[in-house]
Amino acid sequence: MSRSEPTLHEVARAAGVSIATVSRVIHGGAGVSAALQERVHAAIEELGYRPSHFGRALVSRRHGALGIVLPGLYGPYYSEVIHGIESVAVQNRMAVMILGTHLVDASTEHVLSLADRTDGLAILGGAIPTVAIERLAARSRPLVLMAQHQILSLPTVRVDNATSSRAITTHLLDEHGLRRLAFLGNPDGSPDVEDRWRGFTDAHTALGIAPPRSPIPEGLEIAHGHRAGLDILSDRYRPDGIVCANDELALGVLSAARELGVDVPGDIAVTGWDDIALATHAHPPLTTVHQPARELGARTATMLIERINAARPARDGEVVVLETTPVYRRSCGCDPPVPTGTTTNQPEHRPV
Repeated sequence: MSRSEPTLHEVARAAGVSIATVSRVIHGGAGVSAALQERVHAAIEELGYRPSHFGRALVSRRHGALGIVLPGLYGPYYSEVIHGIESVAVQNRMAVMILGTHLVDASTEHVLSLADRTDGLAILGGAIPTVAIERLAARSRPLVLMAQHQILSLPTVRVDNATSSRAITTHLLDEHGLRRLAFLGNPDGSPDVEDRWRGFTDAHTALGIAPPRSPIPEGLEIAHGHRAGLDILSDRYRPDGIVCANDELALGVLSAARELGVDVPGDIAVTGWDDIALATHAHPPLTTVHQPARELGARTATMLIERINAARPARDGEVVVLETTPVYRRSCGCDPPVPTGTTTNQPEHRPV
């Protein structure tokens, strides 16, 4: 039978001091002589005692951790966001606790529990419903929203989705002369995809071209893009261009095109979003939109730590919008690829 964890009482007994003295040593040693501190630390090491995290938190009112709530954990986009958050957390000697809510029952209750074990939360769009964010805000805990629209004047960090989506769609319609575009991705529950769909339709309207009535709803993984690509590309009335909500969808479509013998960009143009590492190595290299996912995470973590440290009010209404950049490569018919530019001044390119 395994031995139970040593207790504070056992440490005090082994060191020959009171429980109060052990507690003071654990929480900094104020008012305790160096000799007594040494005895207590020796007893702690000998017994293998681990101070209760919750006990320390009650005294300091700090957990030393940031809570990050994401819709899921799979894929290069989430990896970059987490990397950005962690880089700032490490500089501030804080841990990062991550909760993915995809297919999790009672996700709101899990998030509320995470809030009790961290000093503040960063919540990515689509992870939990608005009503859950409102419940968290009512607790007056530091919150920062990420990749979503602002709610309740909570500080928010997001990227400019609509402008670059409009730019890349205009590029296909105006400079490549395409007229039958499809948008692949599901705006429901995803503020980012919602804004990209809006930019897509706005580009059509500005040029006097009727947009599709609705997007083709699909998940955001390569397998989803491959499945949808097989259906779209097998249709005799297939579009002459597919604007995908992210690069993983686009890579899946490219895979389906190779499987069916459909030439990209000769038979159909394909674009993505994110500019992940695989985009430039795709066949053909993928036209996409570069978004600063790592910076998104870093700016969010910085904003959250400022509010944890009470340097900024919890609901000051601050919104940071990071720029995105269209990157035109071979998959839309541009040659050579040009990886520079801004959302308002498009990169130079040469349609072929």
